[in-house]
Amino acid sequence: MSLRTFPSRMVLVGALSGLGLMACDSQPPSQTSGQSGPSPEVVVTTLKPQSLTLLRELPGRTAAFLTAEVRPQVDGIVKQRLFTEGGLVKAGQPLYQLDDASYQAELASASAAQARAEATLTSARLNAARSAELVKIDAISRQNNETAIATLRQSEADLAAAKAARQSAQIRVNYARITAPISGRIGKSAVTQGALVTANQSDVLATVQQLDPIYVDLTQSSSELLQLRRELAAGTLSTTNDVPVTILLEDGTPYEHKGRLAFSEATVDESTGSFLLRVEVPNPDQLLLPGMYVRAELGRGERANALLVPQQGVARDPKGNASVLVVNDDNKVEQRAVVVSQALADKWLLESGLTAGDRVIIEGLQKVQPGAEVRVVEAQPAKVSSLEVNTDAPQS
Repeated sequence: MSLRTFPSRMVLVGALSGLGLMACDSQPPSQTSGQSGPSPEVVVTTLKPQSLTLLRELPGRTAAFLTAEVRPQVDGIVKQRLFTEGGLVKAGQPLYQLDDASYQAELASASAAQARAEATLTSARLNAARSAELVKIDAISRQNNETAIATLRQSEADLAAAKAARQSAQIRVNYARITAPISGRIGKSAVTQGALVTANQSDVLATVQQLDPIYVDLTQSSSELLQLRRELAAGTLSTTNDVPVTILLEDGTPYEHKGRLAFSEATVDESTGSFLLRVEVPNPDQLLLPGMYVRAELGRGERANALLVPQQGVARDPKGNASVLVVNDDNKVEQRAVVVSQALADKWLLESGLTAGDRVIIEGLQKVQPGAEVRVVEAQPAKVSSLEVNTDAPQS
C-alpha cells in the first residue's frame, strides 16, 4: 500500500459513514412512539334545578318586649323598699312605700267632709218634701218652697264635691304605695330608704322589663330591599313571610327558639341608609337579655328552579369575569362564561351561562384544556334546602 492511496480511503469511509447517519435520521418513527396516552379523567357535577329558601344573615340587638320606668306620682320620703333587686315582679305588686301620714290625714278630713255633706243633703231632702206638701195647701209661700228645692240641689252638689275630694285624697294615699306597672324583671333601685322623691321627677326609681317574649331589632340596607322587590316583581323570587327566623348567639350557636318577623320600619335612616326589622322571639328561660348582640337568619325569598355551581369549579380572570369548564355530549371540554351572584355555603348561585343538565368540571381542571376529550366521573350531589346569602360576594 502506497502512502498516496491512504488518504483517499479515509475520505471514502467518512463519506459512507455520513450517508449511513443520514439514512438513520430519515427513518420514520416507530409505531409505538406515536401512540397517544389515555384520556384524562375529570370529576363533574351535573346541574339540577332545586327550590331554595334564601336566608339573609343580619346583625341586631335584643330589646325588651315591654319597658316601664317607675317614677313617683306624689312627694314623700321613701319609707320602705318592697322588692328584691333583679327579681321578678307582677303587675300591681308594691315596690316602694312612701311616708303617707299627711295623705292619710287629708283622706280623713275629706271623709269627714263627705259625711257632713251627706247629713246636710238628708236634711235638705226632708225640708224639700215638707215644703212640697205645705205649698199644696197654701201653708207656705211658693218662694219658700222654691228656696227649699234650691237648698236640696245645692246639698247634692256639695256631696258630689265632697266625694270627689275624698277620692282625690284616696288616690294620693294609693300613690304613696308605688306599684309595678307591668310584670317582668326589675333592675336595681336608684333610691334607698329615707330618700326624698317628688312627683313626676325625671330620675327613675327602677325599671321593669318584660323579657318573654323579647324583640330582636335588625338592620338591613335599603339597597337590599330594592333588589329584593325587583326580584319579587320579576318572579325570580317568591315571598317567605312564614319562614321562622333563626337567632344566632354571640358565640355563633343557634338559639333554641325560633322567632317570627313582627314588622319592618317604613322609614330609612338617613345617616346609615338602613331600615329596622323587628323579630319577636320566645324567651321562656330569659337567656336573651336586652342589649345583647345577636345575628338572625331571615328568609329573604324562595327561588324555584335554582342552579348552584360548586365554587371550586368557577375560575376568574384578572378582570374578575367568571367562567367554568363543562363536558359536552361528545365528552369534550368547553369553556363557558357564567354570571354568579351570591355565595351559598360552598356554592355559587348561578344567574346565567349554564342550564340544567350541564356537566361542570370540579376536579381535574389542571389536566385539561378546552377541546380535550376526557373520561367523566360523576360526583355525588349534596342536597340543599336552605342556604345563607352572602351579599358581599361580587357579582360577575
